[in-house]
Amino acid sequence: MQQVVFYTRKKCHLCEDAKQILDLLQDDYLFEIVERDIESNDEWIETYGLMIPVIEIEGEVVQYGQIDPFTISKRLQQKN
Repeated sequence: MQQVVFYTRKKCHLCEDAKQILDLLQDDYLFEIVERDIESNDEWIETYGLMIPVIEIEGEVVQYGQIDPFTISKRLQQKN
């Protein structure tokens, strides 16, 4: 099963939208969502603080900021 790492933080409107997109995509693709609150790790804050939300699949940042379902689904299809 693919693992989608979702870097997020509390009170982030774009993060809430991205989570909804990921939840909807789980209806079509088999993957696990691993949520990581960047506020819990200084390295994540430094790396992703200005980029969140960030979607990472198999160690590759696929999209950040404004997340769209087409880009994520295209990447998920490559491995299914």
